[in-house]
Amino acid sequence: MHGLGPLDGHVEVAGRTDAAIMRDLVTAAGGEDFDGRWPEVAAEALRAYERLCPLDLSDRVAPGVPELLAALAARGDAFRLSLVTGNLEPIARLKLGRAGIGHYFEPGQGGFGSDHASRAELPAIARARAGDWPRERTVVIGDTPRDIACARADDVHVVAVATGPFAVEALADADAVVDDARALLPVLEDLATSG
Repeated sequence: MHGLGPLDGHVEVAGRTDAAIMRDLVTAAGGEDFDGRWPEVAAEALRAYERLCPLDLSDRVAPGVPELLAALAARGDAFRLSLVTGNLEPIARLKLGRAGIGHYFEPGQGGFGSDHASRAELPAIARARAGDWPRERTVVIGDTPRDIACARADDVHVVAVATGPFAVEALADADAVVDDARALLPVLEDLATSG
């Protein structure tokens, strides 16, 4: 699509938006006019994901996540679930649907890699879509230093879960770090009552 040559080098992906990753891949392979062709690239990325993604991703959901989402959803007076992800929205929605947890995240909510190439912009977008949800009641949950940085850019709380590619030490700048999603609920309850 971009007349790409062989890829030379490494492109970081953890905690980045799909748009930023794809821009780096296209640039590294010698492609040009990424911005002008972005709608085409995004549409093709979705087609490829739909074709390659397994129909059932439930085995890839971290232990405790379905139970956590159910507990938070049941307490809608205290918590509101929203996505902040670097994935393009249609890819994120497809992924979560196939993982069996998509129903917890309302359409029209969240901040996605299709909204902005900079991860730092996504929490504010999600808060605006949630009716200007207050910063002091917002908590980003992530597993990379970039997740922490995006929360800090919007001056909101952040809790890191050390189940991804980064150890607890690499996530120490978060307000709290847990080693398992099952430990998140008490931390979120504490932040909700202190905010």
